[in-house]
Amino acid sequence: MIITRTSYRVSFAGGGTDLPSFSREEAGAVLSAAIDRSIYVTVHRRFEPTIRVSYLRTEEAATLDEVRHELVREAMRLTGVNGRREVTTIGDVPAGTGMGSSSSLTVGLLAALYEYRGQAVTARRLAEEACRIEIDVLGKPIGRQDQYAAAFGGLNFIRFHPDDSVEVEPVACRGETLAELERWALLFFTGKTRDADAILGPQCRVTASRRDTLRAMRDLAAAMRDELEGAGRLDRFAGLLHDGWELKRSVCCGITTDLVDAWYAAARRAGAAGGKLLGAGGGGFLLVLAPPDRHEAIRAALGRPRELPFRIAPHGARAIYTRHEEFLEPHGVEVEPDRRVVGTITSRQG
Repeated sequence: MIITRTSYRVSFAGGGTDLPSFSREEAGAVLSAAIDRSIYVTVHRRFEPTIRVSYLRTEEAATLDEVRHELVREAMRLTGVNGRREVTTIGDVPAGTGMGSSSSLTVGLLAALYEYRGQAVTARRLAEEACRIEIDVLGKPIGRQDQYAAAFGGLNFIRFHPDDSVEVEPVACRGETLAELERWALLFFTGKTRDADAILGPQCRVTASRRDTLRAMRDLAAAMRDELEGAGRLDRFAGLLHDGWELKRSVCCGITTDLVDAWYAAARRAGAAGGKLLGAGGGGFLLVLAPPDRHEAIRAALGRPRELPFRIAPHGARAIYTRHEEFLEPHGVEVEPDRRVVGTITSRQG
């Protein structure tokens, strides 16, 4: 049995510039962080000669082609793991909440399946293959920031080049700055999940007419990175976060809602210096940055919605449990023994 843990992410700026409709014309960039809220994937050999997949529902298939969960099916196909397998997924937060859950799941699946095979792979390979599954094979209208955030972990400035190459640059800020960022952050659940594909599709279609805005969002990500690596003034960083939210709202309809606008306005009146809705928009989690002494006033102003504390996670996808076994058929014939060499899943250097 293999169990992997893969972080979700919080994106601070630049979202949308990682979409192919922008980044294949000119470079995009995002500032994002993996957080200590995760998705867990288990892979285990089944005694029965079928594939069993358990998530929000449970399915059992005689062949890989019959598996309905498309991410599980394509990850198994790509890694060459097939037959007599049981795959389960458990997440700390629901899908559709703006934390890159689908990409974290894809990265976590690949990490678990490669670990099951005893094959060492880098963080970069996990991210690249997750992009291949989601964008090239399944045709999802998404970008590439979430896969790299999940695979590499930590707080990163990520560049996306027109030739589809990606650079992951860890943000070189002081430990005190990172701790202060965590203390300033509040994460509130709006109570609504959404289908990111339904929002990102229209965003892709309006890219040409909003290219100047997207350039500003990309440049803002660099400015926020520079602030963290320089003086580390969280009030200035939060002000830039607010500027980014205003820019993102202007890109396309459906990014915000009346509830989110009301919450954000109330948070600002109560002392928040900046914030944004995570992910594609339309629901999920609202991130707010404010001095810690204003947190209680902000919670009260918003009616004390459900809150998700978090810290920045330094690690990307990794195996947290590994046990290799053999099953024997009647008459002592071994059935596809697991390889006994277990490799390291990820490398920050890629």
